[in-house]
Amino acid sequence: QVQLVESGGGSVQAGGSLRLSCLASGYMSSSYCMGWFRQAPGKEREMVATMDRDASTTYADSVKGRFTIIKDKAKSILYLQMNRLSPDDTAMYYCAADSNPFPKVYCYGRDLYKDWGQGTQVTVTS
Repeated sequence: QVQLVESGGGSVQAGGSLRLSCLASGYMSSSYCMGWFRQAPGKEREMVATMDRDASTTYADSVKGRFTIIKDKAKSILYLQMNRLSPDDTAMYYCAADSNPFPKVYCYGRDLYKDWGQGTQVTVTS
């Protein structure tokens, strides 16, 4: 069964680090865009980081210089390395894939993504 499965979330103090993993079996070759999104309580789901099939990346301004999206094609895992976490980063984090191999001009649009994981909770305490 093709699905996206996130892991690695948890509770961490401000300034700490976490690495999220998304097992993306079946998506690495069938998707042009893959990415990480997050949703905090009462807020809309927002883009955190995306990577296209050519390894071009896009980051939200709020995470630039702190977060890194990494794709391990051999293991079919998409990572999100998160450093210098702050309470504002507290949210449910979702892995997503557009499930369409045709090139796109950009990958940061939420509506491009067809398949989503179940999410993993990240809580940053001050």
